[in-house]
Amino acid sequence: MYTKAKHAYGFCDKTGFRYPLKELVVEIKDGIPTGFRVGKDVVDPDHPQNFLGRIKISDGQALMNPRPDRFTDSYTFKYPSLDEVTLEPYGSPEPARGSVGNVTVTTS
Repeated sequence: MYTKAKHAYGFCDKTGFRYPLKELVVEIKDGIPTGFRVGKDVVDPDHPQNFLGRIKISDGQALMNPRPDRFTDSYTFKYPSLDEVTLEPYGSPEPARGSVGNVTVTTS
């Protein structure tokens, strides 16, 4: 049986500073306790990136046997004409203009 140690002190294994014993925590490196007891302000927590490859992760990128919609009408996308698009960059007295032609996509 141990006492409560409410007035006991311990020393950090990393810095050597004195802490209340209940404020010292076990240091964990690479998911394994190192046996060191360190202060809460100097503990280096394990980062989740250290555990990549240990957990199997499956992230599918494609569908098996996809069924796209084949029975649609044609689509027409209309972009603004040259007169409708005006861009004025900073410091330029003349406006910059640009345009895109018409695109028609037909599926059959």
